[in-house]
Amino acid sequence: MAEDPYKVLGVPRTATDKQIRSAFLKLAKTSHPDLNPGDKNAEERFKAINAAHDLLADKEKRARFDRGEIDASGQETGPPQPPPGSRYRQHADGPAGARYSTGFGADEDDLGDILSEMFRARAQANAQAQARRARAGADHQYHLTVPFLDAVRGGSQRLSLPEGGTLDVRIPAGLVSGQVLRLRGKGGAGDPPGDALIEVEVAPHPFFRREGNDIVCDLPVTVTEAVLGGRITVPTIGGPVAMSIPAGSDTGTRLRLRGRGVPAHGDVPVGDAYVVLKLVLGGPDPGLEKFLRERQDAPAHNPRAGMEDAA
Repeated sequence: MAEDPYKVLGVPRTATDKQIRSAFLKLAKTSHPDLNPGDKNAEERFKAINAAHDLLADKEKRARFDRGEIDASGQETGPPQPPPGSRYRQHADGPAGARYSTGFGADEDDLGDILSEMFRARAQANAQAQARRARAGADHQYHLTVPFLDAVRGGSQRLSLPEGGTLDVRIPAGLVSGQVLRLRGKGGAGDPPGDALIEVEVAPHPFFRREGNDIVCDLPVTVTEAVLGGRITVPTIGGPVAMSIPAGSDTGTRLRLRGRGVPAHGDVPVGDAYVVLKLVLGGPDPGLEKFLRERQDAPAHNPRAGMEDAA
């Protein structure tokens, strides 16, 4: 239900037309949507102010409202029907007809004052926005090489700047080459200052490599370990871990250590570690040579079977 128009404009019921117009102009200048961009409350206040002024500025509607024949929205309050020929007038004066009006009900000089103030406010806002952009500092771009383990586990690095000085850079877990880290306010001087944009390159590791969120390590094993199996210690990004090698393992056997890969980060779950066995002889072994020579007459497995006729 619409509010009492006298309360909306803040005038008494005995207010003159001039007092009503003056109150409307004063409120319209402070509540107009163009002077309060994005303020929904100001927009609603302006609608109420405009509706109240439309009713009270019309002598006939004001008199009917004062007599209780219409309510604050201009609708009939009692059962009597409007006389013939007045339906169009009722529609035009009611809320449905409001969209076809200018919405002010003020004379041209008053309207000019409001529009002039609106345009000044808009021009001032545009000038302030341009000034802020002109004062803003520039973004600076840098390149940082990060050690493999820091990129995987997270850490911090100190970046030496070409123009002098340093930046302490926090390295999030799971970082990959090509990612750009943004340090807000660490770029060029200005109001506000610019940002530092740091493109990252992850350095290779001597024996770890990354496959997605998994960590792979090529692990040398002796002939004895491969043939007989047993417990050995293997490196992981979190430190050494004991694991069992199955007896009779070949070179290339891939063993998994669950949950020992890249730590969980964001929506990405923790990865696994994989150990790929690489058989190494470790130099001449007279005892092994003697054993193998003695077994030359025993049936032997041919690992190249089927390859001879492949060409």
